[in-house]
Amino acid sequence: MVMAEHLLEAKGLTVTYGNGVRAVADVDLTVDRGEIVGLVGESGCGKSSLANTVLRLVKPESGSLLFDGIDLLTASKAELRAIRRRLQVIPQDPSTSLNPRLTIAQSVEFNLKVHRWGRKERQARVLEMFERVGIPAGYSNRYPHQLSGGQLQRVAIARALVTDPDLVVCDEAVSALDKSVQAQILNLLSELQRDLEVAFLFVSHDLTVVEHISDRVMVMYLGRIIEQGPASAILQSPQHPYSQALLASIPTRGQARAVIEGEPPSPVDPPSGCGFRTRCPHAIEACASYDNTPVPVTPTHEARCLRVKELVLSNPQPWRNQ
Repeated sequence: MVMAEHLLEAKGLTVTYGNGVRAVADVDLTVDRGEIVGLVGESGCGKSSLANTVLRLVKPESGSLLFDGIDLLTASKAELRAIRRRLQVIPQDPSTSLNPRLTIAQSVEFNLKVHRWGRKERQARVLEMFERVGIPAGYSNRYPHQLSGGQLQRVAIARALVTDPDLVVCDEAVSALDKSVQAQILNLLSELQRDLEVAFLFVSHDLTVVEHISDRVMVMYLGRIIEQGPASAILQSPQHPYSQALLASIPTRGQARAVIEGEPPSPVDPPSGCGFRTRCPHAIEACASYDNTPVPVTPTHEARCLRVKELVLSNPQPWRNQ
């Protein structure tokens, strides 16, 4: 069997909710085997809607979505059941996604039961995963309320990885944790990714978190991917004014964080042309009619900005705090 070029491939995904909110606008997305792709942007930019579309929890009004060459939008129930073993999710708040009446071992085992593993296989696999994520075997019969936030997130990671998936969607998976626990969980995810060769779509509003873990980064604004490329390129040399503003908002060297001026526009009635132009200090009249065609910066780095090339030449690093 010939493998598809990309593990996950989306083209032209568009999601509009019943209230007229266009949460995802003509998004192209790829995730390769064993790759960690960071998806970053302010709250309300459409990140979770895109993640839920990938998980088939939201149906797009247009576009295509392939998982290992299989069309997720037309797949049968049997095909989706098989795919769900290979496509898992780590939620933002495991305390609300774990059944409080089940022990943590039962919650993780249930994911295997759904996929028809035998009882002895299930029990052995759960203990194996607990060891991998740093949950002591003696904790197996504890209930969610008896664990800390960091321990609960480790259980959620074990539950997602217990089926040996190819891709895991991490939707703000560390945002509810304090900084020290965040670092522990990010290091754990990086280690598991290397050992298990699993791919992650890592959704976060925090660029410092994305920087820690991602191979490639996609920056989202008002439903669109406005810049994408290798993590090192996006984080060291962002080209879109919005990406630059996000980086400038991170406090460094004791300096106060910069603030992106202006209110985000309504997704019900977004600005014409570049969606960021109403908040962009570099906007010109032509930005109102920009068709959002990506501008290549390098063969692997692109930005949707009409003025990318002239802004790079005139002010190569305006985002850095000196």
